[in-house]
Amino acid sequence: MNDNEFNPINLPSKIDRHKLFGSVNPGPKSKPTEKNEMADLQNTKKDFMFDIDAVGITNVKHPITVVSNIAPTEQSTIGEFTFTSSIHKEHKGTNMSRFTEQLTEVYNENGFTIRIENLKNFVLNLAKRLEQKDASMTLKFPWFYERKGPYSKLSGMNHAEASITVTFKERQGFKLEVGLEGKVTTLCPCSKEISEYSAHNQRGVVKVNAELTEDFDEQETDWKEALLEAMESNASARLHPVLKRPDEKIVTELAYENPRFVEDMVRLVAADLYEMDFVSKFSVTCQNEESIHLHDAIATINFEK
Repeated sequence: MNDNEFNPINLPSKIDRHKLFGSVNPGPKSKPTEKNEMADLQNTKKDFMFDIDAVGITNVKHPITVVSNIAPTEQSTIGEFTFTSSIHKEHKGTNMSRFTEQLTEVYNENGFTIRIENLKNFVLNLAKRLEQKDASMTLKFPWFYERKGPYSKLSGMNHAEASITVTFKERQGFKLEVGLEGKVTTLCPCSKEISEYSAHNQRGVVKVNAELTEDFDEQETDWKEALLEAMESNASARLHPVLKRPDEKIVTELAYENPRFVEDMVRLVAADLYEMDFVSKFSVTCQNEESIHLHDAIATINFEK
């Protein structure tokens, strides 16, 4: 047969193809099809031995809008949600569909803009919908911000990983926790001290989690910007998406002038967080991806004011 000749395949019908690979005809059905006639196992009430602290759904991805004081001031991104509530031992389970029902309703009405007040209202209404005395939502999302080269002023987009957890309890009210994970340059003080010239440097990953005070006002403060500044201003140097040669010279020399161990980083960032009136407790971790070791260096501080 000539290589250019086409040999057609005699395919069976699509139904026959499905049967070929195991599909069978529907069997007899005797169970109810109307919701009010169906068994509701999750609402079964007995003594199920233990209260459950948190039950719900996680890894829920959904479009969101993030607002910021740093350009771009409004950006569309993807949020990853976790929704939970507690349940009493007399209840078998929760109603999973109610979590996503509410998310869809809010999004279809006005979109899902990530403002603290919006998130508080969402969690409060979620508790009511679930007929529970508490509810919690954790949201993680990439936050993008503009960064310019120190000399050329050429701009590009950096990003950090942000998170918000809003918890509502009928007696205690709201609890608000935020987090940011960003990357910086760190230069080894020991290497600089012992070497005739040069010093090894690496990328440091800084993670900050903070509990905000009840009177926190996001109209006055962008918590993302505040946490980012605490990380970057205490590092050997900031990271840049666009660097020309004059920029690189400035950044390299700046890192050499500001050597930092992981111990130095967490203490300096902690000092900035301690001075923030809207932060009541915090944790800060710095992990350096060492350039002359296979291992990483790490340090952590937890502090409650």
